[in-house]
Amino acid sequence: MCFTQSLRLTLSVLCFIAITSCADDNTYEPIEDSVLNLPETPFDYINLNLPSHFTNNVAGQPLPTSINGLDNTPDDNPTTNAGATLGRVLFYDKSLSANGTVACASCHKQDEGFSDSAVLSLGFNGGTTGRHSMTLINSRYYQRGRFFWDERASTLEEQVLMPFQDPVEMGMTLEQVVSTVQNQEYYQPLFEEAFGTADIDSDKISKALAQFVRSIVSYSSKYDEGRASAPSPGANFANFTAEENLGKNLFFQTIPNGGGACFGCHTTEAFVSANPGPQNNGLDVASDTDQGAGSVFTNPIFVGRFKTTSLRNIELTGPYMHDGRFTSLEEVVEHYNSGIQAHPTLSPALTDENGNPVRLNFTEAEKNALVAFLKTMTDNSVSAEEKWSDPFN
Repeated sequence: MCFTQSLRLTLSVLCFIAITSCADDNTYEPIEDSVLNLPETPFDYINLNLPSHFTNNVAGQPLPTSINGLDNTPDDNPTTNAGATLGRVLFYDKSLSANGTVACASCHKQDEGFSDSAVLSLGFNGGTTGRHSMTLINSRYYQRGRFFWDERASTLEEQVLMPFQDPVEMGMTLEQVVSTVQNQEYYQPLFEEAFGTADIDSDKISKALAQFVRSIVSYSSKYDEGRASAPSPGANFANFTAEENLGKNLFFQTIPNGGGACFGCHTTEAFVSANPGPQNNGLDVASDTDQGAGSVFTNPIFVGRFKTTSLRNIELTGPYMHDGRFTSLEEVVEHYNSGIQAHPTLSPALTDENGNPVRLNFTEAEKNALVAFLKTMTDNSVSAEEKWSDPFN
């Protein structure tokens, strides 16, 4: 029997007989309980169909524009359609939390840029996470390959298993997760198709989840429409308003030339960090409440440093920063304009020639233009694509 036939038999309809009592007689009424809604032919998670500006560097640019060399997919876990399909089910499965109320998707919502509109996300028992939920978009294009705000997970495969075991988030042991997956009938054909065996273990669970997360790539925004017909990201885009083009120029221009040099930390067409490690963006003058990567790495240079996220779909991923302190993009822009603090580990890119926090002194029009440009990165297809949606009915 082929996979799609066995999957239909196992997943499409599970029926049970409910006995209902009536005044005149007893009747047996079949009740349909659909478990999963998966297509007979798996969605395509392999062929990203990236636009050419994603894969071709612009000549003469001081920083890379292509994502070439940034993909952190390991050799032993290439993304497959069957693997990502399994990962999708695991990602949305609430049975993998201690009381069956929370899934990975509870903190990383598709319509919120795979982030969370709450400052801190709610765990299975009503507790709150220690930091704001980071967007998962373009996770595969972080060359360093480390995850969480403090980069405590060395790979995505390691990261995806940690929320299950967090006492606040999902409250399970790894053994309980594996046992729960083994006891769900709908998983066996999915594992067999993805890995050639129905044997279920934590390694396969982590690999499938990582494949699903790596498949979430954004490249169909208003920005991409304009970029497709422009010779470089710095050129004016025909489909942009004057305000959006102004904001784009401010984003790409260096500080001495009147810009914000934002591209220095949000590099390439994926707008991800190409820097070797977390950065300090001057949120505080001292790290009194959260040491960031300083709690993971022994070198004091990491104190107050956090992972740089992609700006793709940033309009949907607020509130912003590791602690969700900024509720709007306007607040974010104002921070970089006038609020950078002189933390001992402040990124050199955010200091002036005297080592002091840089002040951009943008006008209100310029700040509004920068916000308008950031919103051109909104890719509604990510929010609408069924292949990344909840497969449970």
